[in-house]
Amino acid sequence: MDFKVPEMSCGHCTSAIEKAIKAADPAAAVSCDLTEHVVSVKSQLATGALSAAIKDAGYDSQPLSA
Repeated sequence: MDFKVPEMSCGHCTSAIEKAIKAADPAAAVSCDLTEHVVSVKSQLATGALSAAIKDAGYDSQPLSA
């Protein structure tokens, strides 16, 4: 599942997002692409739950089509 996170711009941003997603799903695999502002997540959680975790980290996100 990929999410566009326009405000993600540095290592601190990616760390906060990864931490929030892993708090919701410790087994999640998270990778962040700062160039494209995209967060890729492999998780059992639904899209809405992952969006909420990113929001909890302080960032707006938009799910991208697969």
